[in-house]
Amino acid sequence: MLIDPKKQTFKENYKLMIGSILPRPIAFISTISQDGIHNLAPFSFFTGITSDPPTICFSPTRRGTDGEAKDTLKNIKATGEFVINIVNEAIVKEMNETATEFPPEVDEFLQSGLTAVPAEIVSAPLVKESPISFECKRLQVLEIGKAQAGGGFLVIGEIVMFHIKDSLLENGRINTELLNPVGRLAGAEYTKLGERFTLKRK
Repeated sequence: MLIDPKKQTFKENYKLMIGSILPRPIAFISTISQDGIHNLAPFSFFTGITSDPPTICFSPTRRGTDGEAKDTLKNIKATGEFVINIVNEAIVKEMNETATEFPPEVDEFLQSGLTAVPAEIVSAPLVKESPISFECKRLQVLEIGKAQAGGGFLVIGEIVMFHIKDSLLENGRINTELLNPVGRLAGAEYTKLGERFTLKRK
């Protein structure tokens, strides 16, 4: 079947993308506004880019309701800082609580029951309950598409501090079985770690 994305709505294209690009890691982003209000929201268009310097990117799309930029992006543009918290099975329900489109004055830490703790370098807080957090400085923000629902942004950031739970680190590597990460699928579906296999490169 051939499908021309220009002949579909952005919602129809989105459904095809999230049903094909999976499982997706979740960037649980914490930021702080210029007024000192904490913000917390999950994004599943997220990946690493380079390790020298350690660089990541994620994509906050525009709100589907009115096409406006999300509070996470506004805070990153204003402060230049953010934290990526990794989601595992222990906090997945709390993470889901923050996916609602709350007004800017609402603190999602309070809504979800998660704990905000100060970072070492950046102004944005860490999620205490997250087993891994990356303090990040904004490198670049690219606007993609039109300024309406369906468009969005690519945020590129440098990791300036790793926070890793001691029990997860073994000889410089993360024990993924102990981490118990959660991935995003399509719609309301998520996935846990399932059967794993090893393929050695030639």
